[in-house]
Amino acid sequence: MNVKPLHDRILVKRMEEKEMVQGGIIIPDTAKEKPMEGKVVAVGPGKVLEDGKKSKMDIKKGDRILFGKYSGTDIKIEDEEYVIMREDDVLAIIEKK
Repeated sequence: MNVKPLHDRILVKRMEEKEMVQGGIIIPDTAKEKPMEGKVVAVGPGKVLEDGKKSKMDIKKGDRILFGKYSGTDIKIEDEEYVIMREDDVLAIIEKK
């Protein structure tokens, strides 16, 4: 895959949640909520400011992030599903201890 987001956009692969079934109830895929956690696959060069300079991106490739439920646009590339969103849509970076 060779996708380069533009400006302050990032390409994110959703992290699949581990399914815990209690009481023998199986929830179909169509009823499950989409995870709001993902791994950054690609990052744009940064937003162009009014004075023509580029702002530095706080997010880098490989970061695990949290984002809003309705953030970004779902896209499909080579049979894989991704979300492309602006850096502003990211709520937090998950750091390992």
